[in-house]
Amino acid sequence: MQKNIPLKLFFNGFLSIIFLIGLSGPLSAADCTNRGDLNNRFCDENGDLLADTPTDKKLLLDPGTLIFSYTAVEDPSVYENVFIELMEYIAKKTGKRVKWYGPESYAAQVEAMRSGRLHVSGFSAGATVYGVNLGGFHPVAMMGHRDGSFRGYKLWLITHKDSDIKTIQDLKGKKVAHVTPSSNSGNQAPRALFKDMGVVPDEDYEVIYSGKHDNSIMGVVNGDYDAAPVASTVMQRMIEREIFDPSDVRIIWESDQFPPTSYGYIYNLKPELQEKIREAFLTFDWTGSGLEKDFGKRADAFIPVDYLKRWEVIRTIQKENGVVYSQDSLSALKTKKKKKKKKK
Repeated sequence: MQKNIPLKLFFNGFLSIIFLIGLSGPLSAADCTNRGDLNNRFCDENGDLLADTPTDKKLLLDPGTLIFSYTAVEDPSVYENVFIELMEYIAKKTGKRVKWYGPESYAAQVEAMRSGRLHVSGFSAGATVYGVNLGGFHPVAMMGHRDGSFRGYKLWLITHKDSDIKTIQDLKGKKVAHVTPSSNSGNQAPRALFKDMGVVPDEDYEVIYSGKHDNSIMGVVNGDYDAAPVASTVMQRMIEREIFDPSDVRIIWESDQFPPTSYGYIYNLKPELQEKIREAFLTFDWTGSGLEKDFGKRADAFIPVDYLKRWEVIRTIQKENGVVYSQDSLSALKTKKKKKKKKK
């Protein structure tokens, strides 16, 4: 299995993919009776909130190489080695080559799947809903335990040990790092939950988008930000790797549990290929793998995921924040981030 992706891979066959996507839009628009929040190129006739797989065989993808990615949370080069055994197992199960893609942002990851350049992926909890509605993502698995249980993650509001911030109300007038507009624990959840506690982001405190959870965490450690809402699991992994001294940070508030990262594939892969990928996730043995080493304290297997049920809390938070799932909104996320960078 080859690990590195030549740049031309992203554009090889790109025009033909776009042509197929263009075809599927008018057909679904004409025939679809239920779509919900899905982009108008997709349809959801069975009501599972996921894009239906095309019935026209001409619109199905059967790539010789499957492109695999993990969520754009931390250093992509680190996670390529973590997922290498899983990628090899998917290759064995499907008979396809599998190559790694390290997305630099949630928006880039969604756009890669939307355009057909990304086939199998893990999406963070908040980005999962964007992936589903804009990219045609089908979540089929998440990390858990063989008995079917799982540990999600929480929003941790952190500040430096020497900070005078003790409560959420103390954020007023401060400089607070959010991750990206689409991040659940890093933006969507605090916007919805903090408002209910009398603190409105962007009004009561200055929001600065850091781009990634680890950037927010290290920014607090180094004194660049007064506080930051981050994913508990990301911070735990950074502590385990001894990236920073945990005594430098205080957790001043935490949320209820959210679902973890979801894993799945693009909606228009051939059905038999979809089933082989699903089977690969659910039968992969973690023993001795990079996944066991990196995630073994919190999970030991991939378990089936119910998007309709498990992601209801995430969809509710995003609805409260007025999120609209459109290509324009995804482009706005990227533009907003770039503008923040220019101001620094």
